[in-house]
Amino acid sequence: MALIVHKYGGTSMGSTERITNVAKRVAKWVRAGHQLVVVPSAMSGETNRLLALAKELAPSHPTDSTQRELDALAATGEQASSALLAIALQAQGVQSVSYAGWQVPIKTNSAYTKARIESIDDVRIRADLNAGKVVVITGFQGVDAQGHITTLGRGGSDTSAVAVAAALKAHECLIYTDVDGVYTTDPRVVPQARRLSTVSFEEMLEMASLGSKVLQIRSVEFAGKYKVKLRVLSSFTPWDIDLATEAESGTLITFEEDEQMEQAVVSGIAFNRDEAKISVLGVPDKPGIAYQILGAVADANIEVDMIIQNTGKGGLTDFSFTVHRNDYARALELLKTKVLPDLGAKEVNGDDRICKVSIVGIGMRSHVGIASKMFRSLSEEGINIQMISTSEIKTSVVIDEKYMELAVRALHKVFGLDQTAA
Repeated sequence: MALIVHKYGGTSMGSTERITNVAKRVAKWVRAGHQLVVVPSAMSGETNRLLALAKELAPSHPTDSTQRELDALAATGEQASSALLAIALQAQGVQSVSYAGWQVPIKTNSAYTKARIESIDDVRIRADLNAGKVVVITGFQGVDAQGHITTLGRGGSDTSAVAVAAALKAHECLIYTDVDGVYTTDPRVVPQARRLSTVSFEEMLEMASLGSKVLQIRSVEFAGKYKVKLRVLSSFTPWDIDLATEAESGTLITFEEDEQMEQAVVSGIAFNRDEAKISVLGVPDKPGIAYQILGAVADANIEVDMIIQNTGKGGLTDFSFTVHRNDYARALELLKTKVLPDLGAKEVNGDDRICKVSIVGIGMRSHVGIASKMFRSLSEEGINIQMISTSEIKTSVVIDEKYMELAVRALHKVFGLDQTAA
């Protein structure tokens, strides 16, 4: 008997028929002798529907007090799907109980809409598991020290599932989604994309951070920190598929680099449309200028991604960085109204029609010329590079959004990712 955590995404929970199929799949694992904790997302489209209602009532940027209410509102989507799944399990003859994040409790900080998990109390969960019940826990949410409901941000149900698996020291965390694993890139952009049977934790972390939508980056960070065994697989296979076959399907996120994995120089192409670039032009080229710009942005709880500072001329320099497109207007307004007057900069401008394209692979550590091969390929397609960022196992570029699919297809081909693995 093993303790297994299942996580189901919004499309997997998208209708009562699909919820019934999830319940049948979970029941199969239970009847095979496993203990199950299930973390479902809200039904597909439900969170967007709720937040759209809130935006109708308050179209402007939300205040701190409004952020609290947005979390209380958004959390109801997962609460509904968890209760429905518990009901569906009971209809299958499986004992089950559902809990909201605050009932466990899953304790977080107070950063509304972007909260971080601090601890999970496993006493109630273990008691129910020992009593033979399936425990269904809402994803995406928790409770802060003041008792306020918080949410973890988009994709937070993945993080909830991995955190629960870590707290319970589960044998494995299975992430059921609408794709059957991790691919070399998005098959909707490159039909020749291949599913990877294994991918290293480092590569998965880079792919998640660079825009791959298969797993949320904080869930991968949690998995790495607590060595949670992760597998990504499809919830749309028949629910009665052989258990042994299902347990070995999808893509396994590994923590060991084996010889087979090292043969791949580039394992995947990641991309992200949700990027925006902000440039602060003509700022004094002196110590502390980066802190003056980015400190104010960080204080506003806006995450910064790529950063470039140009060589100064005449005592002035230009400073550019990228943020999530949802934070673009707020970051631009903040810099123009509060930071620009103090900096003495000439201008602040931005572009919310950019994207980031990245190549990722642990094999890049031991091979030279990979970045130049990437740049040559983009040049041959007439694609201009606006920003570049590198690490040991990835190279990212910012380009005009309209060239994104062309860039991904070209890079996927030049690095041989459309070829069947040996």
